[in-house]
Amino acid sequence: MTATQAPQEAPPTGMTNRQILQAMSGLMAGMFVAILAGTVVANALPTIIADLEASQSSYTWVVTAELLAMTATVPLWGKLSDLFDKKLLLQLSLGMFVVGSLLAGFSHDVELLILSRVVQGIGAGGLTALAQVVMAAIIPPRRLGKYAGIFGAVFAIGTVAGPLVGGVLVDTSWLGWRWCFFIGVPFALLAIALLQRTLRLPAVARREVKIDFLGAFLIVAGVCALLIWVTLAGNEFDWASWQTAALTGAGVLLLAAAVFVEARTAEPVIPLGIFRNRTVTLTTVASLLVGVAMFGGTVFLSQYFQVSLGKSPTVAGLMSLPMILGLLVSSTVAGQVISKTGVWKRYLVAGAVIMTVGLGLLSTIDADTSFTLLSAYMAVLGIGVGMLMQNLVLAAQNDVPASELGAATSVLSFFRSMGGTIGTSVLGAILANRVASEMTKGLDAAGIPAGGDGGGENSVPDMSTLPEPVRQIVEHAYGVATADLFLIATPCALLALLTVVFIKEKPLKTTSGMERLAEETATATETDKTVVGG
Repeated sequence: MTATQAPQEAPPTGMTNRQILQAMSGLMAGMFVAILAGTVVANALPTIIADLEASQSSYTWVVTAELLAMTATVPLWGKLSDLFDKKLLLQLSLGMFVVGSLLAGFSHDVELLILSRVVQGIGAGGLTALAQVVMAAIIPPRRLGKYAGIFGAVFAIGTVAGPLVGGVLVDTSWLGWRWCFFIGVPFALLAIALLQRTLRLPAVARREVKIDFLGAFLIVAGVCALLIWVTLAGNEFDWASWQTAALTGAGVLLLAAAVFVEARTAEPVIPLGIFRNRTVTLTTVASLLVGVAMFGGTVFLSQYFQVSLGKSPTVAGLMSLPMILGLLVSSTVAGQVISKTGVWKRYLVAGAVIMTVGLGLLSTIDADTSFTLLSAYMAVLGIGVGMLMQNLVLAAQNDVPASELGAATSVLSFFRSMGGTIGTSVLGAILANRVASEMTKGLDAAGIPAGGDGGGENSVPDMSTLPEPVRQIVEHAYGVATADLFLIATPCALLALLTVVFIKEKPLKTTSGMERLAEETATATETDKTVVGG
């Protein structure tokens, strides 16, 4: 947005806490739906993949497809929020989620399931970008920490409830895993109704819309090429092969072309000029690294609980509670303290340190790790992530002009999702290779023909059908491979810590985004009059 566009929104002044909470009710319901979409499926995925007779790579792509679609569309949703009615866009994104959920629930093969996850990801991209844009528009940064803590509570509830509900649905014979997708539909419809009733934003004046579709296509195509490479390399073809050269070369060229286009278009999907702001640049890098470490490391925990530890989906949901409770407590307490004191950098640094320690501790797990020790490790990781993730967004939103709030927020969301997508794909490929290697080694040592009992080295096994000797080999393989993922994610968290250290702390502003936009518009108007008069 530019100064000439500012009159499009007239800010409300002095919104009370009650008015803000009413306006946020639909946002929180929408975010709960987006969180539920990922967490309710987490414990069901091993059952889903086994039921559809799919491979370990398919397991990764069911997760990656949603992350990739969300990543690719976050900047577009952010750009559209500067051009169209934000409430309508939020409702459209929830509608996309409903369509994706219904498709997923009726899927009879893994290809349709992956496609449905893409549709869900598009809707989640809108919720991810627009919820934070709207929050920044109506809440001053100094007060935002408190409400971010409320969002943290919603996040924790959705994350806790999701695996438990998903586990119960999978374990209930007359329901099954398809209801893991259907259950989100009524919540999405409720969120649409709440947004219509409670969210009141000033109307945006119509103007000529210019969306950089070429830049969006180049970004999506370049990222997809690289993700396809890291997912298939080592399984479908060798790492050193012509396929590797073709996919990596195409990905790099497409992303280079995207940078070229974005630098020259009038309204880029990702405005490169925003990176001149040091805080935005550093928080973006940190968000990318947090995405790699957090999402890439933890997305396979449920598989570890069920395959390596032999737990049911319901028990696997309960086992994730320590991490979620750690995240809930740390995000809520840190948000309240930041709103009261206005000091925020120490919580970023502490969060990065604790997250690094938590990932390092989780890199020591195996198939024999006790639940008590595992709980402590997960709680440490949750505490670190809770202190770090949302406050990176707060730091960036506080340090940009109101006219760039949408761009800054969507850029951070984009790169955090990008990190999660890359981390999930890369670590998923590493997991598949390490599991295959460990299983081959174990089967050879036991004198069991490879593929004779486990359904193939690259398939996700149904543990209930395996004979005891093979079962022990599979449990060991997944335990070792999962620990390796956390070991690889730990340096990414350490790099995030080094990045956060260089962020400069600035006082939190006490006016909302729309109030600041009005002030900036008035200043720009006075400047224009002075220039003309002079």
